[in-house]
Formats: sequence, structure tokens, C-alpha cells
Amino acid sequence: MKAVGYKKSLPIEDAESLIDVETAQPEPKGRDIRVAVKAISANPVDYKVRKRAAPPEGETKILGYDAAGVVDAVGPEVTLFKPGDEVFYAGSILRQGTNAEFHLVDERIVGNKPKSLSFAQAAALPLTSITAWELLFDRLGAVPGKSVDPRTLLITGGAGGVGSILIQLARRLTGLTVLATATRPDSQKWCLDLGAHAVIDHGKPMKEQIEKLKLPPVALVASLTFTDQHYKAIAEFMAPQGRFGLIDDPPEFTMSTFKGKAISVHWESMFTRSSFQTPDMIAQHHLLNDVADLIDKGVLRTTLDQTFGTINAANLKRAHALLESGKSRGKIVLEGW
Repeated sequence: MKAVGYKKSLPIEDAESLIDVETAQPEPKGRDIRVAVKAISANPVDYKVRKRAAPPEGETKILGYDAAGVVDAVGPEVTLFKPGDEVFYAGSILRQGTNAEFHLVDERIVGNKPKSLSFAQAAALPLTSITAWELLFDRLGAVPGKSVDPRTLLITGGAGGVGSILIQLARRLTGLTVLATATRPDSQKWCLDLGAHAVIDHGKPMKEQIEKLKLPPVALVASLTFTDQHYKAIAEFMAPQGRFGLIDDPPEFTMSTFKGKAISVHWESMFTRSSFQTPDMIAQHHLLNDVADLIDKGVLRTTLDQTFGTINAANLKRAHALLESGKSRGKIVLEGW
């Protein structure tokens, strides 16, 4: 089968940073399903792994987590899917990735593809939907339901992949006031179109901008990028006893900044359940099915922004380069072989 991988951790400009390879089709065992991959999307985790996780000498690591495709074969213990089913999912960080024609994945972290979306549109959603859902409901403890919630949720980096779905989930499924941050005018418009009540520029002091808006207290924060640059300023204007959630890897982060206000700090990693085979691992199967249902009902929409052509090394290099620039919006998808 065709695949895209790498043998050494190299800058994306290097000719060998990502390479087209031929490899054997994997065989499903246990609860694994084999998916014929139709479309994939690129995420920041792809380039972060590429930069810091060189495979053993002589081996090729295949990247990629998001995928949409068709079940091709199933392991003997599979009960949730059968060959021919259309699925979408975000894979496991411990296994070979989705940048391959055929891919193995545990059925417990796979959902039924939204019927109303193409494979490309569906591939944009899984990793960011899982991250946003778990961050909002499991970590920050937001209450589902449209009853009025007298709090504001601040989402820093609202126009990125996770922010694009988090804005929608918070606006459509909760009573929170949703405040996003974005610097460029097109990114600010993107956030408003997705449902943010207001948008501020995180390149300027946030406290003054928030005070002018006269919003309910900022009690929940989803810090999606550059946490080290913003968390101290955020702690100053957050409401006491709030919750601060983050998904990035800040090089500097002092937890005691939040102690005086008794603000709790929560990390979200959507790979935790699959990496540790947690008892509630199947929650991601149910979560993705809920997202698919909300998409098909018109409550949520895909966050696909750009398609970069077929799945090959050259096009994936373009996707990695754009993600590394920090200037991407929504999701980048590649489709077909």
C-alpha cells in the first residue's frame, strides 16, 4: 500500500522530511478494524511528532491521526462495525498513522461518519472535536443544555482547528457567553461566523478589551495556543474559583499563578484514553457519534478550510509548513491517492 512517512526528524524544508513509501497492508486483530483511508487532515500534533520522535534506525514512521474512510476488514472481537461502514476517527499516538491507504484502529475510538458530509469534510473533524468536547465538558465542567449560564468562556486561538469546533460546541450546546481571541481580521470574522458572541485580539492587552465588552465574569478559559505568553495576564482577570484548561506544551508555566483565586488547572489530551486503554475508552466512539448526529441535524458544521490535493509527501509538506507558521485557519484536508 501507499503511505507517507519519515525516517529522520528533519526541518520541513528538507527533501527527506516526509517521503512517499510502499509498505505492507496491516492485518486487523482483536478489536481493530482496517479502514481504507479516503481523506485525512493535518494537525499541529503531526509536525510536533515529526520534529521530536525519530523512528528507530532503518524504520519508517507514518504520521497522521485524523481520517475518514470505509471499513475494509475487522478483527475477530469487533462488534461495532462491519466491512462497508463509513467511519471517521482520530487514531492513537502509539501506532502507525493515517497517512496510509489502509489503517488499523481500535473500534472503541471510531465513530460513524456524518451522512451529510463528504469524506474530506468529515476528516477535518475527529481530533479537534474530541479535544474540544473533552476540554469543554470533561475538564472545564461546562453544563450541556441551553439554560442560561452566567459565565463567560474565553477561548484563546479561536480560529484554529480546536477553537473552530469549541466555539460551536459552547455556543450551540451550552448557555455560556463565548469570547474568542484572534489577531487577523479574517480570523476574527471566522470566529464570529462560527458563533462567538465576541472576539478580541490576543496580540493586545486582553483585560482592557474584555472590560469594554461588559460580559459576564470569565470563569472558564480554554487556552489553545501560546499559553506561556498569556496565562499570567489571564489569571489577573479570571473570576475566582474558575477553571483554566490548556492543550499545548508551554515552555514556562507556573501553577501557583492561579492559587490566590483557587483557580483549578486542567490539561486535555485526546490521546489519553487510547494510550492508557482506560475503562471509559469507548466514550470517544459515543462522542464521535454524537458529533456526527449534531452535524447531520445542522447544529454543527465542518471546520474544513482548505484542501491540499491528494495524499502524498509533497502536499503534506505544504500542510505541515502552513501549520508550523501558526497562520492556518480551521482545518487542512487531503483526499484520495
